[in-house]
Amino acid sequence: MTKVRTRYTSPRASQLEQIARKRVLVLDGAMGTMIQEYQLEEKDYRSTRFADIEQDVKGNNELLSITQPQVIEAIHKAYFDAGADIIETNTFGSNAVSQADYRMEELVYEMNVESARIARKAADEYTGKTPDKPRFVAGALGPTPKTASLSPDVNDPGFRAISFDELMEAYYEQIRGLAEGGVDIFLVETIFDTLNCKAALYALDRYFDESGTKYPVMVSGTITDASGRTLSGQTVEAFRISTQHIDL
Repeated sequence: MTKVRTRYTSPRASQLEQIARKRVLVLDGAMGTMIQEYQLEEKDYRSTRFADIEQDVKGNNELLSITQPQVIEAIHKAYFDAGADIIETNTFGSNAVSQADYRMEELVYEMNVESARIARKAADEYTGKTPDKPRFVAGALGPTPKTASLSPDVNDPGFRAISFDELMEAYYEQIRGLAEGGVDIFLVETIFDTLNCKAALYALDRYFDESGTKYPVMVSGTITDASGRTLSGQTVEAFRISTQHIDL
């Protein structure tokens, strides 16, 4: 049986696929720990734009793509200097579910656009320096702080803090912003609940259908302990089978 090759809308995505067939590509590392090295304070997170808001925002790392873009760009460049082929956008928590903790849900689309643009700028700069080693941008879709499969209340196992549809809509808004900002690939990352992952994949499929575009998609799952299972109880093999409905 001959496998039909996926036709991607972006020329960079097709280039990425061709390179991946020849060698291993290196993904960057953690964003949060790199941000910690800058020892940013509340005033740095707020900058002038959010100087007068009531709530504290220190720790909202995704906001830095708006208030301290030079920091995020410097981190992307550091990973390129270390040899990365692909960098992830600073969007681990750039979704309405996560941003609700900071009462900044209205900024989600802007956060994703700006994060993707920062990463795109760095990737294009380094590709320009060494055209034989092109760099790529992965739009990161984080797991959110809520789980669709498990109850947060041990006394009420049937309770769910969020629905599949709510997660899907949050991911869809994030995907639109990342696509506008210029990502080459989407990465559903650090997944501890398979149903959360499937909501993100469904949102991607929906976006591809409605926009008439097609991007490569990657998924990274999180194994919680020595049992080799995700937080929602699946083995790696079961997790893969649960996501085989999309071309990863």
